[in-house]
Amino acid sequence: MRIAMFSTKPYDRRSFEALAPRHDMQYLAPRLEAETAPLAAGAQAVCAFVNDDLSAPVLQALAGGGTRLLLLRCAGFNNVDLAEAARLGISIARVPAYSPHAVAEFTIGLLLALIRHIPRAVARTRDGNFALEGLLGFDLHGRTAGVIGTGKIGALVARALSAGFGCRVLAHDLHPDPALQAIGVTYTEPRTIAAEADIITLHCPLTPQTHHIIRAETLALAKPGLILVNTSRGGLVNAEDAIEALKTGRLGGLAIDVYEQEADLFFEDLSNEILADDAIARLLTFPNVLVTGHQAFFTLDALNAIAATTLANADRFAAGEPLGTAEVRPPVGG
Repeated sequence: MRIAMFSTKPYDRRSFEALAPRHDMQYLAPRLEAETAPLAAGAQAVCAFVNDDLSAPVLQALAGGGTRLLLLRCAGFNNVDLAEAARLGISIARVPAYSPHAVAEFTIGLLLALIRHIPRAVARTRDGNFALEGLLGFDLHGRTAGVIGTGKIGALVARALSAGFGCRVLAHDLHPDPALQAIGVTYTEPRTIAAEADIITLHCPLTPQTHHIIRAETLALAKPGLILVNTSRGGLVNAEDAIEALKTGRLGGLAIDVYEQEADLFFEDLSNEILADDAIARLLTFPNVLVTGHQAFFTLDALNAIAATTLANADRFAAGEPLGTAEVRPPVGG
């Protein structure tokens, strides 16, 4: 089976080639969008990543070129028009879990770097400045942490904050985890978390219900100095509202590994260009903001798991076998 892989970086190709795939792999550097979809003509499967455009027009172009399978080398699928894919007869398979530890550990790393001013301290000492003024942090122990979404990643973060750092942990999820409740995690509503938490970390999927779950209205409920970390999906946070909250001190710190308009920014070297996105350019000027380029997943373990699961999904489809838990279908009635 011929597979056209879009948004391919050298590390993606290495991880897939290491597994000696039994398929005809076509590695394409461009991001998948309407203009690049014709590159997949003749491919029975297309492999896409988080910022590829899988809207109805793109899916129609892919189907017209013979694509019958969409392989997502990620867990999220908010960028896919599921109803249109079903109408076109395109099957979808994702990677439900690759390495939740990678993202959970990165989340804790961002949090500690932010509240202890580690990047600023390293930059200072490189310049010979060993003064501590301006680097005052605070203990996590005894603070209230809010975890929005307690799936595999969120559960690991909640455990680390509760058992590892001694935080009082408030959580929200449509399906509370009894194992977390057993260690003292309290499930409640997002508004309660916004009002009581010293720290909020986001681990929920991006849906119409969670889009801009962090916005002016929710930030207005927060205690001054709230710390916010987002390693899930950029659309969970209204960036403009976050900027206003940073200016007033309502947000005491922000760490993001994802950004709502990241598609034209992340995974590329733009160091010699002027950033046209005013919001991200503004965020990069704040001393209490950390921005990373969607790297929370980026470990050797995760890349190997993504490649293995993606190729296993392709093997099952080629053999006419069910895709199982990796298959993505439109919601009932959707």
